Amino acid sequence: MAVDFTPAPEVAELAERTARFVRDTVIGVEETHDGVVPSEDVRRELQAGARAAGVFAPHASPEFGGHGLDMCGRAPVFEEAGYSLLGPLALNIAAPDEGNVHMLEQIATEEQKARYLAPLAAGDIRSCFAMTEPAPGAGSDPDALATTATRVDGGWRIDGRKWFITGADGAAFSIVMARTTGVPGDRGGATMFLVDAGNPGMTVGRHIPTLDESLYGGHLEVEFSDCRVGDDAVLGEVDQGYRYAQVRLGPARLTHCMRWLGIARRAQDIAVARASEREVFGSRLADLGMAQAMVADNEIDIHAARGLILRACWELDQGRNGGLEVSVAKTFTAEAVWRVVDRSLQLCGSLGVSGDVLLGRFLREVRPFRIYDGPSETHRWSIARRVVGRAGKAGR
Repeated sequence: MAVDFTPAPEVAELAERTARFVRDTVIGVEETHDGVVPSEDVRRELQAGARAAGVFAPHASPEFGGHGLDMCGRAPVFEEAGYSLLGPLALNIAAPDEGNVHMLEQIATEEQKARYLAPLAAGDIRSCFAMTEPAPGAGSDPDALATTATRVDGGWRIDGRKWFITGADGAAFSIVMARTTGVPGDRGGATMFLVDAGNPGMTVGRHIPTLDESLYGGHLEVEFSDCRVGDDAVLGEVDQGYRYAQVRLGPARLTHCMRWLGIARRAQDIAVARASEREVFGSRLADLGMAQAMVADNEIDIHAARGLILRACWELDQGRNGGLEVSVAKTFTAEAVWRVVDRSLQLCGSLGVSGDVLLGRFLREVRPFRIYDGPSETHRWSIARRVVGRAGKAGR
């Protein structure tokens, strides 16, 4: 089967409009606030600008006010949005809301879509996804899930501690992963629940200090203690939470890659502009061999990452699992983006270290991506396991 990654004309046009909006509107706000949105007012102003530019919610279906792009269609648009740290928030495609919109469209009931998905896709509210727990609970190993949901009269009681829950500060609701059968370490037995903010059994705790600061709503600890929800709070089917999580996690890993690839391009552009104007040792920095090698290596990493992202997106668009391709793309892109930003800072020298350009902020923001959505080591283990298993099947 022939595979053509050339975007459809309407997708290319949307990507171009996104690029103009980011450069003309978003970057100025980003530079004013050092890449960190300071308030709800700024978030809403950015999103109003995206609506006016016709680039809001490219991932959501037209029914919910979006453009209904498939995964391959999202790649160039998300990359252009990611050219600024605040571009994804402006388009309402930042984590965790983007992944939650995708999952709710796939598995929520009509009533749940009306109550949660419609306002989330419109940017009227925000959300969070509460899965990660303090050690020894769920992290890289989701089977370690320790939070429990127990049947009670009229519904369920959720008990447990979550941490590193992105966007929890100000989220209108949380999608909570809790164990409904088995014990920590068992495979399966998890269920997703929709828990409204203000539920007396849910306490949003402290902001965890982190290298990155641009993800709106922070990374927080969340406590569930005798948290009561009705049967209508179950998202999907009971005990099928891990299966539904894959509906979210695979695409979310790729959309993270798309967004961070935009920042890699931005860093490369800053470095190339600096190298083209900076004169050292009697010539432009851009004419020196070692600087040229870094520029070339940056470009190689950017092109290779884009190709791997599109390949994995194509697998998902074909309705396939794409687990191997997603892990390959996520691992390579997370490390390639770090290399690009690091080389770009090096090329800019003292300017790169200074706060006069945002390369230092970019470096802090992209470093955790080698841990978020599965550490590189976990993905390498998964890749190796799949490859070895495939070789074993071929040998029989």
